[in-house]
Amino acid sequence: MKLLQVLNGEPVWPPPVWLMRQAGRYLPEYRATRAQAGDFISLCLNPSLAAEVTLQPIRKFGFDAAILFSDILILPMALGQDLRFTEGEGPRLPPLQHIQQLNLAKAPGIYAPVLQTVANLRASLPPQTALIGFAGSPATVSCYMLDGEGGGGFPRTRQLAYEQPGFMDNVIELLAEATITYLQGQLDAGADCLMLFESWAGIFPPAQFRKYVIAPTRRITTALRAKNPGVKIIGFPRLAGLMLGEYAREAGVDAIGLDTVTGLAEAKAACPPNTIFQGNLDPLLLKLGGKAMDEEVQSLLSSLKTRPHIFNLGHGITPDVPEQNVARLMELIRGA
Repeated sequence: MKLLQVLNGEPVWPPPVWLMRQAGRYLPEYRATRAQAGDFISLCLNPSLAAEVTLQPIRKFGFDAAILFSDILILPMALGQDLRFTEGEGPRLPPLQHIQQLNLAKAPGIYAPVLQTVANLRASLPPQTALIGFAGSPATVSCYMLDGEGGGGFPRTRQLAYEQPGFMDNVIELLAEATITYLQGQLDAGADCLMLFESWAGIFPPAQFRKYVIAPTRRITTALRAKNPGVKIIGFPRLAGLMLGEYAREAGVDAIGLDTVTGLAEAKAACPPNTIFQGNLDPLLLKLGGKAMDEEVQSLLSSLKTRPHIFNLGHGITPDVPEQNVARLMELIRGA
């Protein structure tokens, strides 16, 4: 598997490629399957349909990796927090008030269908295609749990981190423990490697970044490696800025996902030598296509030839991306 070769530090050319949200609304077959499921959460918890939408972009574009189709908020739902997705509004949860509202023991029974999806995928994927399991990192998941919705800078989460650090600490600690169990379940079910999405790393100032982003991530990676010594883990500390290097040194991940605003040269300067990167084409260019996309893809590729790298976006595919632009992207990478 090319992806695992790169995560082991081997240069591979052309680089392996997969795209965040590669299974999604830009594909008509995804939209049809989601309609069949009835709603987004039902799709995530239907092993047959969730496996199907995971496989759709693999069949169509031949990506080097499939990433489990699910959502980072399935875990808080499994812990006992109500979750709903409203079209055009995103996720909604009742803001968490007490740690006692969460039940660690019941969670595996609720997310069991997700693990079955992983098993179904491992049985269905081509042998050369890596299967990526994933979870949200505790800091990012806590943002949704404490504020109850995405966007807006998560003011309640930030306030609690200052005014009620004990409560915040308890939430992060419980999430770290739950995430270890959840990701171990994905590995046991057949995932080849893992990814931790820290989508809101950028809202935390340095001291809180160390406490709520780096420390729990290190706890998760350490615990998983204790049971799975060779497991490879990609971290995606979106908008980490000047904290990127410290995250790379201290979080215990094997590769760093780069967001759109982080240049490869700047990331190389900030992180330890031989850090493996994933990324980071601007998703807007994938929407626009044409000369602008071609030139940026060629520029990225020309800067990667001497190092292990996983080609990806700096954030997820948007629903308005034309399929032919994804096909063109794959043509450019495969022909490099």
